[in-house]
Amino acid sequence: MTQVKIKFCGITRLEDAERAVAFGADALGFVFFERSPRYIEPAAAAEIIRQLPPFVCKVGLFVNVQADKVTEITHHTCIDLVQYHGDETPAICAAGPQAWMKAIRVKDDLDIAAETARYRGARAVFLDAFDDTAYGGTGRQIDWHVIPQGLSRPVILAGGLTADNVANAIRVVQPYAVDVSGGIESSKGIKDPGKMHQFITEVRRLER
Repeated sequence: MTQVKIKFCGITRLEDAERAVAFGADALGFVFFERSPRYIEPAAAAEIIRQLPPFVCKVGLFVNVQADKVTEITHHTCIDLVQYHGDETPAICAAGPQAWMKAIRVKDDLDIAAETARYRGARAVFLDAFDDTAYGGTGRQIDWHVIPQGLSRPVILAGGLTADNVANAIRVVQPYAVDVSGGIESSKGIKDPGKMHQFITEVRRLER
């Protein structure tokens, strides 16, 4: 099996970022959506990112933000990849300065293949559970069996993943990467070292 990449999202503290990297996370997500309990000020994110080692992908999560603001924050923080997690159109996503991926909130009547094809400029699509009250981070799980194989963009799977279910999710969906936030926390925005380590252990166990 090809190695599945791992992204830990909702990083708010340097110690959590350092542990994530030490355990083997490939990417760290910083939430620039002020209504999220995992929101981090751009200046604080920049300070964490400044102290990270090389070859760790830094992802900035934005929800319905104007392109000039995305440009300002990504430049200030040295973000590598933008994650558009709101209602952004393909044109809005493409107008930004950075490589980007697009979150698609999966619900029962959604044509995932058609929605993925709309965002052909994306480096990947980020499949998360739909919730009409929140843009992600809800802990709700997707029905993995509705996700078609052979989508036109690489798939990053999110939505209610934990160490207990991530191996099965990977077997069913065969994603390029998995993303977790609440499933590795002791409280919102505070990562639990044991849960982080166990999550990565479960993903890597599939590759042996």
